[in-house]
Order: sequence, then structure tokens, then C-alpha cells
Amino acid sequence: MLRHLIFDLDGTLVDSCAICIEILEGMLAERGNTRKIDPEFARPWMSHGGQKMVMALLGDDCGDPAQELAEFRRRYAVTQTRVETLFNHVATSLRSLHRQGFVLSICSNKPQNLVDKVLEDTGLAPLFQSVVGSRAGVAPKPAPDLLDLVLADLGASPDHCLFVGDSELDHAVADARGMPFLFLTHGYADPDYRPDPAMSYDCFGELARAVMERAHG
Repeated sequence: MLRHLIFDLDGTLVDSCAICIEILEGMLAERGNTRKIDPEFARPWMSHGGQKMVMALLGDDCGDPAQELAEFRRRYAVTQTRVETLFNHVATSLRSLHRQGFVLSICSNKPQNLVDKVLEDTGLAPLFQSVVGSRAGVAPKPAPDLLDLVLADLGASPDHCLFVGDSELDHAVADARGMPFLFLTHGYADPDYRPDPAMSYDCFGELARAVMERAHG
């Protein structure tokens, strides 16, 4: 029986590309560089890990990658994530799924403190039972380690779970635990990723309705 819905965060529930660009452009501006970052160039980098993203978007202006990432994350931690950055129908659909009795959780490569902040800023935090972000000593997706932490926290079997994400990384981590996967096309997947159309959705509301039908049909 399907009981647990496990969601990625960035690109699945929240369109974080704009806030990442805003922070990085602020870093550039303080160095006297008024260059604007192209959102279309930036979007695919959102799922490649923080350091690769910062290196790619700062480009020739990137100094020591680890220090640049630390500065980026420091700024992110004090930047408000606006409710408007939620993808269409996310807030209403998650609340509907919660009312229907599904247990909702987060499994994200974003650092734990930033995951917690984004959920608080957008008002979604009370809906989730388990919230797992990246932390020291735990391999990021596509390794299944973070997902294993969610399952342990919930005391849940993969047979009772479904993973919802926006990239090939999410698909891989679901497959690693034999968990069904549904894909949202509005996120940050690699352009070469070709998911099964039968498990792909352009709209979060449509995906939520399909989940409810799947569970109760």
C-alpha cells in the first residue's frame, strides 16, 4: 500500500534557480563585475552539486571553489526564499495529499540548514514528517545514503513509498532502493535525460492527482 511520498526539493517543489543567480550576481557585483548570469545556462547546473554550480556560474571570476561555495551558502542562509518560488500548485497539492493521509518527506542534496530554511520560508515545513538534507559523512544522491536516512527515520519499507523528483539523480536513487519514481519536467534534469513519458508530469497538480488515483484506484 502506498503511504509515503518522498520529494526532492529544488526543481521539484521550489524553483531555486532565481535565488541562486541573485546571490551569485551579488557576489560578482561586490567584485566590480556587473555580468548577468543567463537563467537558461544556469538551470541545468542546479542539480550538479553546489561546488560545480558555483564554479560554472561564476566562471572566470571563481576563486577557490570551496571558499566560493561556503560564501554562497552563507548568503543563502540569510536570503528569504519567497513563496512565489514554489512551482504552480505545489502548496495546495501538498496540503491536499497531507489531508488524504499520505506521509510526506524530503530527500535533498541541499545542506540540511538550507532545506529547513526554505521549508520554513515557504510555509511548507509543517507538512513533512522527515526532512533529510546533505550533511558531512553522507554521500549525496545518486548514492542512496540520504534516502536510507529518510527510510530509517520513517521506519518505512520502500514498498510503501514513492519518490518524486526532477532529475536523473532522483530517478537513480529511487531505482537503487527499488522504489517507484515519478518525474516532474519543470526542474533541472540533464537535457539528455529521457524519462518514461508514462511517469512524467509537466504540472505538480497533475502529478498529485495521479498519485491519489494510484493509491485509491
